[in-house]
Parts: sequence; structure tokens; C-alpha cells
Amino acid sequence: MLGRKVKIQIMKSERFKSGYVSISGKPNVGKSTLLNTILGQKISIVTPKPQTTRNRILGIKTTKDAQIIFIDTPGIHRPKHMLGQLMMKSAKEAVREVDIILLLVEPTEPSQEDIFIIENIINLKKPTFLIINKVDTIKKPYLLPLIEKYNSLFQFTEIIPISALEGDGIDVLLETIVKYLPEGPKYYPDDLITDQLERFMVSEIIREKIMQSTEEEVPYSVATEVVDWQEREDGTIFIKTNIYVEREGQKGIIIGKGGEKLKAIGIKARVEIERLLDTKVFLELWVKLKKDWRSNEKMLKRLGFK
Repeated sequence: MLGRKVKIQIMKSERFKSGYVSISGKPNVGKSTLLNTILGQKISIVTPKPQTTRNRILGIKTTKDAQIIFIDTPGIHRPKHMLGQLMMKSAKEAVREVDIILLLVEPTEPSQEDIFIIENIINLKKPTFLIINKVDTIKKPYLLPLIEKYNSLFQFTEIIPISALEGDGIDVLLETIVKYLPEGPKYYPDDLITDQLERFMVSEIIREKIMQSTEEEVPYSVATEVVDWQEREDGTIFIKTNIYVEREGQKGIIIGKGGEKLKAIGIKARVEIERLLDTKVFLELWVKLKKDWRSNEKMLKRLGFK
């Protein structure tokens, strides 16, 4: 009996699967929400505004039989400036490198943006899943015609309806992904869920709160950079962050009358940062003008865009 148990363990180890999976789709379809739901923890910021995600975010889901390394990509779109071009480059590179592509769409007729994305992945010859998100917002009879419409555009490997926000269909999605993953090693430790550094996550939390607190062009003209990080003897952390905007008027919008809006942004961000770092945080925010930084190559490199 003992020998039989050892044999079963060896067989399971030999069948361990691992690989990379991109979460692709047009802006604001729920890619970051899906990743956060899968991991059971927020590692990618979420707002109702399109093009919230600017960088490739790595999320790692490890089970006893598999390790799935998800890449949350910027939304695929037609860029209007150098930042958009770099975001598109990042998204396209991620799709080329992975083992499986998840194309996330909304439960509506395929848009020109959806078709544009399908045209970009059609020749990659990788397992490609159509993930219809937000199915909790439509009636079931509408789902089958929608699936048929997408199938007429591309022969998807699998089609899975989900609700990333509600968590519906996530277990089925994960089980299906594992079926298509190759056998492979465990690339990351069991307890690691992302490769993102704390400084980057802090700057993203601050940017999220700004995006949630502002309207029109302001959210897209903002960049955040942690410029000072001091861990003090009592365990508290002092963090100084620059908030860059492209227009003088945008400074006033973020700061608000008497500095009230900036103060509110700081309070919301600090609460979440303290939860992330599990310690008391002193947060200092400075709003600075960097004209047309989204088309400034030197500034983009400084902010980590390549």
C-alpha cells in the first residue's frame, strides 16, 4: 500500500503542467478584473475607464497540478501617441510569446476593435479561447447567436462564458486552460502571485485613485512615479510620489480647491497601500507639469515604458 502511494505521487509530479497565458482584448472589457478574481487578490488596478492598464502585469496561479502564468496586457487599440505605441507593442509581444491566448470580449456584437484584435492573432496558430465576459448582464437566449457570430470570424479553440466580477465560470476556465498547457516545471514559488515590485504597485494604486477621481482627458494624461521610499526603525514607511500631468490646468483639477481633491486621493491611496504593505504609511504627493510626456521618449523610459 505504501509503495502504491509513492508511485501515484511520482506520476502526478511527471504530469505537472505550466505555461504562459495572455489575457487580451480591447480596452475596458474586464481583463484586470479577471486576473484579480483568478488570483483572489488585487494586483492590477481597475477603473471604469478604458486603457487603465499600461504595463504588462504578471499574475501567477499555482495549484497542485499546474502553474498558470497570466499576462494582463494593455488593451489593444489604435495608438495616438508614443505611449500608446509602446502599449500596443507590449500587448502584441505578449500574445506572440504565450502558450494560450484568452480573447476577452463583452456580450455584444463584435465591434471593429474586436475584429481588429482577431486579425492580429489569427495567424499565430496558438490555442485561442474566446472568453465572453459580463454574461450576468444578458439573458441566456442571446448567448448562442453571439457565439455563432464570433465563430464565423475565427475558429476558436474553446468558447467560455464568464462573469469576472461575480466569479462565474472561473473554475471551468482554469480547468480548461490546464488541459491545453504543456507539461513543464514550476517557474515560481507556490506563494508568489506576481512579479511586480512593491514600488510599482504603490504607484499604480495612486494612479487608480486619480483616475477614479477625475474625468475627461485628465486620467489619461497622468503618470505616477515613486521617487523616495524610506523604511523607518519603527516599521513605518515614508513614500514620496510625483504625479505628472501634461497641462497646467490639469494640476489644478487634481489638486482641487485648497488642495482638497489631492488630499482625498492621498487618503484613499494610503488606506490601500497600508493594506498591501501591512504597515503604517506616510504618503507625500506632488503634482508636477511634464508637457506632452506621453510622446517624450526620455520620460517614457524613466517611467519604465520600453
